[in-house]
Amino acid sequence: MGVVLSVLAISGKSVAQQGDVTPKWELFTGYQWLNPGGTVPTPSQPSNAPIPFKLPSLSPGFGTSLTYNASPIFGLEGDFGHNWGHSIYETTLSAGPKVTWRSEGANMFIHALVGYNRLGVDGLNSSNAIGAIMGGGMDLKVSKPISIRLFEADWVWAAHHFQDNADPNFPSLRRPQLSGARLRTGIVWNFGGAPPIPPAAACSVQPSEVMVGEPITATATGSNFNPKHTLTYAWSSTGGKVSSKDNTASIDTNGIAGGSYTVTAHITDAKMKNGGEASCTANFAVKEPPKNPPTMSCSASPTSTQAGGSVTVTCNCTSPDNVPVTVSGWTSTGGTITGSGNTATLNTTGASPGPITVTASCSDPRGLNTSASTQATVEAPPPPPPPQASKLSECEFPNKVKPWRVDNTCKAILDDVAQRLQHDPDAKLEIVGNAEPTEKRKNLAAERAVNSKAYLSGGEAKQGIDPSRIEVRTGGAGTKTAEYWVVPAGATYSGEGTTPVDETKVKAVPDHPHAAAKKGTAKPKAQ
Repeated sequence: MGVVLSVLAISGKSVAQQGDVTPKWELFTGYQWLNPGGTVPTPSQPSNAPIPFKLPSLSPGFGTSLTYNASPIFGLEGDFGHNWGHSIYETTLSAGPKVTWRSEGANMFIHALVGYNRLGVDGLNSSNAIGAIMGGGMDLKVSKPISIRLFEADWVWAAHHFQDNADPNFPSLRRPQLSGARLRTGIVWNFGGAPPIPPAAACSVQPSEVMVGEPITATATGSNFNPKHTLTYAWSSTGGKVSSKDNTASIDTNGIAGGSYTVTAHITDAKMKNGGEASCTANFAVKEPPKNPPTMSCSASPTSTQAGGSVTVTCNCTSPDNVPVTVSGWTSTGGTITGSGNTATLNTTGASPGPITVTASCSDPRGLNTSASTQATVEAPPPPPPPQASKLSECEFPNKVKPWRVDNTCKAILDDVAQRLQHDPDAKLEIVGNAEPTEKRKNLAAERAVNSKAYLSGGEAKQGIDPSRIEVRTGGAGTKTAEYWVVPAGATYSGEGTTPVDETKVKAVPDHPHAAAKKGTAKPKAQ
């Protein structure tokens, strides 16, 4: 089955290329002969002792089917058949896919259908069953609307039930399976479908414009012709001499005047009874030798550079008359230019910022010339980068008892920070205090920053840094640290991820807070 479908698909493609018309609907009506191909219980016999009755062939009958063609190959078919005789009848009503191979004079098809099967035998209850039909046939084309179904041969299968006429001990009679054959012949009525596409032709020339004396090649391509037929080609032209072979022609333009001309091809399929012809034309131009000056364009790479840099200038010059050309005469409005052929180098050493124009000329042996220019810009030196805030150092606060305490290690680091601020009196300092998430003391990060500031502005080292030059913040580093950022004059500290400390609420914590508190209470008594 797979091989058959593959052959049908390839053949169907060939048919589609021929432009044959596929009807949208196909209605078959005709005669049908049927051999049911089965054995049932004999009527009027006891169910515990049924006698087999072989169903005879049924000559009287008719069949009809309606197919919707989704494509030239595949369709959906609905089928009805009825046969009778010898006090017996069998009726089928089925549907399923249909595959058709279409050629010029005949169509071959196969189909696979499932549906309803009814068997009636006088003396037995009529049996309704699920049935299947598989087979194929051949249709001969008479005209567009009518075809003759030369034959259709199908295998017809159904499983029936006669439980009232045969006991379970007789399964082949109680549930007989029909495996029969049917033959059909008749007329197929074709409806719908697109009209046939008429043959067409397309012409082209290469090249489409030549100088006097240059040859032109013309090509004709036919479409919607039968690919199995041999086509004939007739060529003519309004100018020049035409020599041709099949679908290609050569046009000799020697001796004709300049102007526009037309070449024509006439294609004929002698085997087609009607409409087997198509024509096409293509235009071409013949030019007399002109005298046009060269054309030139120039470009610079790069288009801008710093003073002292080099720029490569390239000029492309061509002659519309296809004569040799020469590029020379390089000049520039700044820097120095050296060139050879169509390429030059511009040296911008000593040139002032701004555009420099480079010009070259192009000439041909006939004395015709042209010039072209391009520009390159010498950029002004870039301004120095703005000052940036930078992290100078940081302190760690490892003391578990006094986690705010500026220890001796940190004091040494802060002494270096103070020395930096003293050498740069215009710089400012950003102190960012951090705390680990596990540390529960409130404002601990702020206290680390404030204590660092207190040491720099008034600690025992007496660094004496102006407090207004120091800003304290809290950060989110999640460490037991304080970071020290130097902000030079003109720079700004972004402060991303930090928060300024309210120094009216967060004060420096002394090393011995309890002793400091006692001193604070003793002073009033001394008064």
